[in-house]
Amino acid sequence: MLLPIRPFYLLIFLCSCSVFMLCAANDPNSIQASKTVKPQQLSSLYHDDIVVAEYWISEKLDGIRARWTGAELITRNGNVIKAPTWFIKELPPQVLDGELWLARNSFEQTASIVLRDNPNQEWQNIKFMLFDLPEHKGTFSERLAELQLLVDTTASPYLQLIPQFKLATHTQLLTKLDGATAQGAEGLMLHHQDAYYQDGRSADLLKLKKYQDGEARVIAHILGKGKYQSMLGSLLVELDNGLQFKIGSGFSDLQRLAPPQVGTIITFKHYGLTARGIPRFASFLRVKPMAELDKN
Repeated sequence: MLLPIRPFYLLIFLCSCSVFMLCAANDPNSIQASKTVKPQQLSSLYHDDIVVAEYWISEKLDGIRARWTGAELITRNGNVIKAPTWFIKELPPQVLDGELWLARNSFEQTASIVLRDNPNQEWQNIKFMLFDLPEHKGTFSERLAELQLLVDTTASPYLQLIPQFKLATHTQLLTKLDGATAQGAEGLMLHHQDAYYQDGRSADLLKLKKYQDGEARVIAHILGKGKYQSMLGSLLVELDNGLQFKIGSGFSDLQRLAPPQVGTIITFKHYGLTARGIPRFASFLRVKPMAELDKN
């Protein structure tokens, strides 16, 4: 049964969408594609067929991926981020890879600050957390040393290096993962000490989380029962490969009253796949920001 959205919340949602689209259409400062877009290095999934001691390890931050071109900040898809002049004026001329980050468990708030057309003073709470130097020709260990030097010699209070450390064994790594996630971290990143920077997917950059995540398109709203009567019970969603399934957990009461619009791309977490390829124990995480939707 499809969910009959309450008129009041539907009106608020439609008005918000209309204002956003009108502003984006008429505001010359709206997020726009950068003229020069280079692919960014992407991580692969962690596997235990590695020598842990050869990898630098850091917390996986749940923020907005950004690249500093030397003149502007852009998203992974090449959209220009409208950062305040005072935020970027002290950034160095080198190309930098990093994450615009507020705090743990604050992705939605970070996105609302970073991806807005008209930046405001809330940017004072944002840090540009660095993790790589794309145009440096050295190994990752050498790039880390250069990044630390850049941070130490740059006047910007918004520029920081993501702490990197080493562990000796897989057991230590998994213990660290448990401790980090218990404190609200999304997971860990592992980068081989001798790896050179490469555009696109890298086998030397690994992502380790206690769960996997994925993206799907909202197909329909399904009415809840019991305490969720007249509210969202679950979303019917579809993967890129056409498989459909329901997501019924992970929503706040407010999200159940005004759920993600049909056609929206959402991010969900899961714990592997069933024999049919359906995500196991899927749970809602967030709506994917409009500025980060794939252009194709």
